[in-house]
Amino acid sequence: MSKNIAVLMGGYSSEYEISIQSGTTVIHALDPEKYTAYAVHILKDKWICLYEGEEFYMDMGEFRVLLPFGNVYFDACYNTIHGTPGEDGEIQAYLKTIGIPQTSCDFYQSALTFNKRDTLSVLRPYGIPMAQSVYVNKGDAIDAAFAKAVKEKIDFPCFVKPNRAGSSFGISKVYNEEGLAPALEKAFLEDDEVLVEAFLSGTEVSVGVCVYQGGVKVLPVCEIVSENDFFDYEAKYKGKSQEIVPARLSDNQRDSVQSLTIAIYELLKLKGICRADFIFHNGTPHFVEINSNPGLSPESIIPRQAKAAGIALSDLFASAIEAVLEE
Repeated sequence: MSKNIAVLMGGYSSEYEISIQSGTTVIHALDPEKYTAYAVHILKDKWICLYEGEEFYMDMGEFRVLLPFGNVYFDACYNTIHGTPGEDGEIQAYLKTIGIPQTSCDFYQSALTFNKRDTLSVLRPYGIPMAQSVYVNKGDAIDAAFAKAVKEKIDFPCFVKPNRAGSSFGISKVYNEEGLAPALEKAFLEDDEVLVEAFLSGTEVSVGVCVYQGGVKVLPVCEIVSENDFFDYEAKYKGKSQEIVPARLSDNQRDSVQSLTIAIYELLKLKGICRADFIFHNGTPHFVEINSNPGLSPESIIPRQAKAAGIALSDLFASAIEAVLEE
């Protein structure tokens, strides 16, 4: 008998539309003989299940939905929400409380990895290479003293990033002190915490890692070549980049970044499908961030890496579901 799977998508952030694409990919890929997939949209003003073109409100107390043929209860949730509340631990904590398994990291790990500052702070003592950074909060003084501190610690050019956002929303590359204030203003539209990070020159790569057929599997490395100044939203989703799988790396470089990805995955006690980003600076992979709910739309990196590894998306997603059903 097939399992009822709620494919969670939407969310409350700027990544809403990307999440819808990811969720749709999962629904189309799941084997209908094994899983009955339902599109569940988690929105600020309502939680609904879309069934045959109609909206049906979710019972948030039991996480069930009354459809024309009766009540539907779910065996598990496939979480494809990017940003809040599906990538920052909120949905994870809610589902844990009511006893429904879900495919992404547990609530603490999700909250940790969604917070760039905290992730860097946890990993830094383990000697993982990463860029120098300066932190700033909304309301802090953005003055000549701050600009001087940035120049002295990390210099220009640098990146200004919202601390808790994805898909490159709110990110700017800044070339001089005059560019800091407008870049910070842009970042603060996404989050009230920001980090200013040193620019690292080198080859940018992304590495998928997942639970697959009962074990942890690292996927082929993807090399990112952006037509823009950096791998921004347009480069990611508007075709302004090349995403080369497998990456043009030496065997030693490939092995080092894949080993580092698995080490981070296990160190942080992650699960499901994650994607870690690195810059090969002076020949060494420097950690940038890890995404606990990476994009799954056809143009996203994880599906390309799975294809290069010879893994069908139906098998990839089924492995994530079966892993949580067995917990």
